[in-house]
Amino acid sequence: MLALPLVVFTEPLDLFPPHARSPERGAEEALHELERRQVPLIFASRGTRMEVEFVRRKLESRHPFITENGGGLFVPEGYFRQRIAEAETIRHYHRISLARPYSEACAALEETAHEAGVEAVGFHSMSAREVAENFGLPPRMADLARLREYDEPFFFAGDPASSERRLAEAAKPRGWQVTRGERFWHFSSGANVGTAVRRLMEFYRTARHARLRSVAIGWSHHQFALLTAAGRAIVLPDPDGTYDDELAQRLPAARRTAIGGAAGWNAAVMEILEGKL
Repeated sequence: MLALPLVVFTEPLDLFPPHARSPERGAEEALHELERRQVPLIFASRGTRMEVEFVRRKLESRHPFITENGGGLFVPEGYFRQRIAEAETIRHYHRISLARPYSEACAALEETAHEAGVEAVGFHSMSAREVAENFGLPPRMADLARLREYDEPFFFAGDPASSERRLAEAAKPRGWQVTRGERFWHFSSGANVGTAVRRLMEFYRTARHARLRSVAIGWSHHQFALLTAAGRAIVLPDPDGTYDDELAQRLPAARRTAIGGAAGWNAAVMEILEGKL
């Protein structure tokens, strides 16, 4: 079967819970059809390389992936025939770093927080047990979440609203950014999932010598950059059937599905493959 001219992007950590015995439950049909039709499923995640690799192994994925909100783009060695000039080789990947290194992020967070007069508690200052307790992660996933390469997740010990404003104002002139995530804040410089998506699509188009469509499937306003970087955005509802209000306002023209979760994702992918979306 000829490969479809399509690439699908999604965040895997909520969709395919890595700590579950069968993380693919509810999405088996779509995963099988993507593989059969040779359509790359690209994990574009807030998670670390180790977290995403954990999911990739369970789902037997062999495709490139994006980590830490666009901090890094990882391409398995030999995946593309063309040379990736800007990449460095790490283990069995070509890694393209879009963000500054994690060690710099940790040091800059401490310096900037001190300058802004706020107390920011980062992952680097917590044990795996503290990360698990503070952020509701299983112990194994807390270990993997701490193995960071780019951005530093943190929380504020004081009033979050005023602290976030003061820290962001102090960080911007230094070339750093403060972003609000689903569970905590992130401190980074250069991370951009949209840039990673566009860069990867350039590699695919060069490799296949063809025009390719890109589709991103998401459900949260934290995935806005991912959804707008792809050629088509599909939005899933939350488990209660409601849609993310901020995402609905920012992407009013995005195609919506009736159901969410793995089942909704499965249905959306099948409709994409059948030309209905």
